[in-house]
Amino acid sequence: MGGCSSKSVTNGVSEDTKMVDQATLDKLEAGFAKFQATESKSLLKKYLTKEIFDALKVKKTSFGSSLLDVVQSGFENPDSGVGIYAPDAEAYIVFADLFDPIIEDYHKGFKKTDKHPPKNWGDVDSFANLDPNGEFVISTRVRCGRSLQGYPFNPCLTEAQYKEMEEKVSSTLSGLEGELKGQFYPLTGMTKEVQQKLIDDHFLFKEGDRFLQAANACRFWPTGRGIYHNDNKTFLVWCNEEDHLRLISMQMGGDLGQVYRRLVSAVNDIEKRLPFSHDDRLGFLTFCPTNLGTTVRASVHIKLPKLAADLSKLEEIAGRYNLQVR
Repeated sequence: MGGCSSKSVTNGVSEDTKMVDQATLDKLEAGFAKFQATESKSLLKKYLTKEIFDALKVKKTSFGSSLLDVVQSGFENPDSGVGIYAPDAEAYIVFADLFDPIIEDYHKGFKKTDKHPPKNWGDVDSFANLDPNGEFVISTRVRCGRSLQGYPFNPCLTEAQYKEMEEKVSSTLSGLEGELKGQFYPLTGMTKEVQQKLIDDHFLFKEGDRFLQAANACRFWPTGRGIYHNDNKTFLVWCNEEDHLRLISMQMGGDLGQVYRRLVSAVNDIEKRLPFSHDDRLGFLTFCPTNLGTTVRASVHIKLPKLAADLSKLEEIAGRYNLQVR
């Protein structure tokens, strides 16, 4: 497993030595040799050349993360599409020679000289109801990911940090008012009744998949994890699932404008009390490089009876418009 370590920081400089220990180096060398022999089609395989590997294998962030923390999931799962995660916000800078080309490839041409636009939500009134007559759209969902400033991402969090973050998040969310007012449910000690209710509402998240497990992102499970939802069940927050926060606005029907405005007002309210990890070039920083910038993803659950009968045709048409079928 990776080499994140707890450490003390003085004036922003880690007291850890910046050298990677021999055991981590040995794991990296063995993992790289084995990975090179695979037929992996991941972006990690495409961009982790021997030259880049040799340049980065000795580096560490001030949180103690090494290249092993970045690549271990991709090494263990050669069938990954991407294959890397950021163990902390600094990793995007320290290991930029690997992250930058992968980000450019995945995000269709965001070059290392490019800068994400300043953070704003645009004209929130520009979105309308996509399906006013209710013919096609079953439900609409818009979500974003956020990381709390000053904390590493999942692989490097200590058990104490998980608990501290959960406490900060639950107390912040308990201050939400109006249509956002609701309740926080910690996963630790959750009763069977609450668990079943959250499963029935499709709100409960499970421990991470093999990609997250291999990235060391599921330690101390379920400590520090929790779910918040408003009374109307149209706004949801996942705490410490894959990211520190996943904020989700959703409702039945196609009123994208209403869904988006609810998310914007919630995120703005929370950000006043919990500063988020943000980079001038990459935008909001999260655990996975596929999820940078605004980190906003919008989806609709729609009826396509004729296309649904031919999955390959459906996927081909979706691919033409850079859409994913989930």
